[in-house]
Amino acid sequence: MFFAVDNEKCIQDNICVDECPAKILSMEGDGPVMVEGGEEICIRCGHCVAVCPVEAVGLDFLKPEDCIDIDKSLLPNEEQAHHFLTSRRSIRTYSKKNLPKEIIEKVLAVASCAPTGSNRQPVKWLVFHQREQVEAIAAHVIDWMKYVVVNHPEVAATMNMQKIIDDAANGIDRICRDAPHLVFTYSAKEFSVAPADCHTAIAYLELLLPVYGAGSCWAGYVNGASNQWPPLKEYLKLPEDHLVHGAAMIGYPEYEYYRIPPRNQPNIEYR
Repeated sequence: MFFAVDNEKCIQDNICVDECPAKILSMEGDGPVMVEGGEEICIRCGHCVAVCPVEAVGLDFLKPEDCIDIDKSLLPNEEQAHHFLTSRRSIRTYSKKNLPKEIIEKVLAVASCAPTGSNRQPVKWLVFHQREQVEAIAAHVIDWMKYVVVNHPEVAATMNMQKIIDDAANGIDRICRDAPHLVFTYSAKEFSVAPADCHTAIAYLELLLPVYGAGSCWAGYVNGASNQWPPLKEYLKLPEDHLVHGAAMIGYPEYEYYRIPPRNQPNIEYR
């Protein structure tokens, strides 16, 4: 049975019915039931299983025992959460020490829990772990910039591309900042909300890396070239019907930060 209820445990509190995003549950008789055709509409988010306080609800692909219990003692308090989020810095100077694949995989496992539109979970990851690969990608981006300077000078000027090209010629890498690794998020073109999903996933990645003593920075120039420069697209070897939606440099920071700089206050307007 796709949706199952242990009626002996169910306390008919209506929580699963209220929380179902697809609104395919209703409370009847001894407990909740799924409406006819609900299995086709269900987005497989697992909310009904996760929210039931008495472990009475199960799905054919998810049982309460398959889930991790939330330990509230591990959740940060207000002060800790504020300090953690505001202390994150974009890292642009990296140590030569490689970030182990085991840590990358742990971080990506958590980043893959980032919310996605209708729980489609379209985000895919591509990791370049070797410095030589990162350097090759940076070189492709420089070639793209050279093309843009010649063919679209007004665009190149707004992005200061000629200076970046000149710096590269002098051994200064402003594309990948000599980072040891690059991480891409990409998705099939069919998913209209994939850009937001991929961006959110990278945000999770960026927030978790400091827990492991590592850091990151968006690789904006790499991201810009990935879907525009054929040689780079060929190097990435992504399926033809997929698009890159984000790229980030990752690695261990060369330096430690000691202070949190102030930022502009939020521009808020209530209606």
